[in-house]
Formats: sequence, structure tokens, C-alpha cells
Amino acid sequence: MESWKRKLRMGMVGGGQGAFIGGVHRIAATLDQQVELVAGCFSQKYENTQATGEQLYLDPQRCYKTCQAMADAEAQLPADRRIDFVTIVTPNISHFPIAKTFLEAGFHVVCDKPMTYTLEEAQQLVNVVDKSKRVFALTHNYTGHPLVRHARELFRSGEMGTVRKVVVEYLQDFLMVPHEKLGQKQAAWRVDPQQSGIGGTLGDVGTHCVNLLEYVTGDPITSLCADKSTFLPDRQLDEDVNALLRFRDGGKGVLTISQVATGEENGLTLRVYGSKGAIKWAQENPNHLELYRYGEPRQTLTRGQGYLSDAAKTCTRIPTGHPEGYLEAFATIYCGVVRAIRSHLDGQPIKPQQYEFPTVHDGLRGMQFIYKAVESCENGSTWVTMS
Repeated sequence: MESWKRKLRMGMVGGGQGAFIGGVHRIAATLDQQVELVAGCFSQKYENTQATGEQLYLDPQRCYKTCQAMADAEAQLPADRRIDFVTIVTPNISHFPIAKTFLEAGFHVVCDKPMTYTLEEAQQLVNVVDKSKRVFALTHNYTGHPLVRHARELFRSGEMGTVRKVVVEYLQDFLMVPHEKLGQKQAAWRVDPQQSGIGGTLGDVGTHCVNLLEYVTGDPITSLCADKSTFLPDRQLDEDVNALLRFRDGGKGVLTISQVATGEENGLTLRVYGSKGAIKWAQENPNHLELYRYGEPRQTLTRGQGYLSDAAKTCTRIPTGHPEGYLEAFATIYCGVVRAIRSHLDGQPIKPQQYEFPTVHDGLRGMQFIYKAVESCENGSTWVTMS
């Protein structure tokens, strides 16, 4: 059966009861009616997996005790029943082994960020993906916003000129109090180096910043100088980081991230100043893009308008004045994944360079950033080369 005649079948690892991001992925994946969830291993505790499967009306036989058991069993099912892809929404420590297991079993993979626990794992995963020839997507969801895609087209086209300065910030107060000591699951693993890796805020929100700025500008970071801080007692990972950036084409940048910024909620903001113009986009107001040109009035572009690029129009679902946001951006990533998997299933796979979503190579960039930022900090905030 041609892939376009049916919904794609999705499995999930992680995202059981008490988790946050698993539910987001389930909503986003199914928003455009292209995907159905049919199987999962939602927790290390089988009782949680069973309860989650029951809550989601899944066949109990397809709620598995381990991800290995899931990969093995699904691979043995007939082609018209087995999952087409799996989504991984577990803590960082397990991303690599789970992704490797499913890729080697022949399944496509969607993985939450940061991509792996260590840089070495990220480098290995690039090879595993290349060898498997399967689709691998990393859910840096902010690249799915229509106006972010329009901003990218402005810089791609040369309309904004050469990048001179970038200011990117991601400010939260999520870790202002020791939630990990109060039983909050989301905080507990994020502040634990045994589950998160060597970066705390660097991995959780810093990788979003790097992915977003490189996505929009097309101008990669070549070196950085970072300073990290940890303010709450008993914490081992960074809570606040500031960094200077240098870009391939000569521009300079400033990155500031924090999860102890009092009063901030999800303050991701990107400003890019080019030789011919500039843009400002803020995640908490994602339906507007500020456009600046020297000597001219500032413009505010809004989502859903006819003057936007095709890249923005194709990921807009509803008319102007009706806000689209976080879930829709996530869903746009899944739409790109669905198109890539359908092409693969129909025997005409598209090249990874043409994917409409972040790839394994973007995941490697994120891990390189974490490691280079930590290296800079440990060397007394010296400049280090990133690429």
C-alpha cells in the first residue's frame, strides 16, 4: 500500500505518567491527522507503561517492558502493522542507546534534544544514522514557527545582507527553587549530571539558542568564550551562562541563558543585525516578527499574511488573528518528518540536506556547543574553537 493512503504508525519511548514532553509530542504528532500512536515503552516502571497505555487506549500487547523488547517485537510484526517510526522522550542519558536500537532494527527515529548524553555518542550516532539510511529528526521545535522560517528566508535571500551581530537569549526561572528536592520529576533529572550530561542549562535551553540562530542566519559559530554559574547549593550543573560568539562570515554575537532569572517564563528571543536590515523574534509572542531597515519605520510582520515567504505560508494552519504557537510549531516538525518517511516508504527517499527539520548533524552541533562552552569555562573563560 502506498504510504499516502494511510496514517503513519508511531511508537514512543518515555513520556509516561508524570512526564511533560511526551504529551506534547503526542499532541503535535497527531495534530495534522497524519500519525497514530500504536505502541510504546513509556517508563522504566512497567506499571507506569501499562497505565499510560491504558490511558491512551493502546493494545496492552504493544505496551512493552523495555525498548529492546519493543524494537524486537515490532520488527517481527507484518509490514502493515508494525510502527513506522519511534519518538524518544527520555532523559538525555538514554537517547543514544535507544536511537541506536531502533535505527539498527530498521525504524525511523524522532528524538528530543539535546541529542545525546556525550559528544562521543553524538559522533557515533551520526555514523549509525548514515549507515541505517533511515530518517532521523531532532525536535528543536522553534524552527517550526512560520515567522522563524520567514526570517530564515530573509537571510538566505541576501535581503538582510551580511550578519554583523546576533543577540540570543533564553531566560527562565524554572530552577529558582530546588524543585528536585520537592519531588518534581522534570527538575530532578535536569540537574543530575548522571542523567543530563556535563551541561545543565547549556543543554536544556542553550542548544535551542544555537540551533535557532544558526538556522535563521545560516552563519555557523566558529569560536566562543563562555562563563557559567551555579547559584543554588548542592547543584552540580550550570544554571546561568553567558557567552561571546564569533561567526564564520565575520559577525559577532552574545548568548545569555538562565534558568534562575527571576520572573522570566520562557524568554527565548533572537535579534539578528545584518548589513542591510535586522530582525527580532520572541518565542513568547511568536506570531510577530519585527523587521528593521536603516532610516525606515520599523515593521511588524504577522503570521498568515500574503506578503510572507512560501516557507512561512506552508506551515500556517489558520487565518491571521488566531494565534499559533508552541504545539503547532512542534507539529510542523512532525509534518516534515512525515513527508520524509513517506518518501522513504515509497522508495524515493529525499536527501537529508532537503529535510524540513533539524537532523542528526544539528544534534551534533548542539553537543559540540555544550562541550566547547564547558571547556571555555574550565579554562578560565578563554576563547575556544567550535568548528
